[in-house]
Amino acid sequence: QVQLEESGGGPVQAGGSLRLSCTSSGSTFSSYYMGWLRQAPGKERETVAAINWNGASTYYADSAKGRFTISKGNAKNTVYLQMNSLKPEDTGVYYCATDQGNWWAYGSSPQSWGQGTQVTVSS
Repeated sequence: QVQLEESGGGPVQAGGSLRLSCTSSGSTFSSYYMGWLRQAPGKERETVAAINWNGASTYYADSAKGRFTISKGNAKNTVYLQMNSLKPEDTGVYYCATDQGNWWAYGSSPQSWGQGTQVTVSS
């Protein structure tokens, strides 16, 4: 069973930055995607960024383009989300997720996701 553990969330003022980290364990897939979903209060869960297994392909939601950067770590199955110029509307629970396919393209949920880490951006 795949397990994902997120870290790095917390409170931040608007305009500030945060870096989220995620480590996945238990996956046996040779190719996969890892990414971040955001659950904002009163809104549907949204995939904000994703990256394929070798880092060659990335996806960003319109709300994240130009401000967020997703990257793979040197350790296998580690992914980061650098969030800059944060806005109050970025507030929410951020979930690390993984799937064999690009789930966001089909409007579906990823196969596995973690417990989430809270990000709160104050104005």
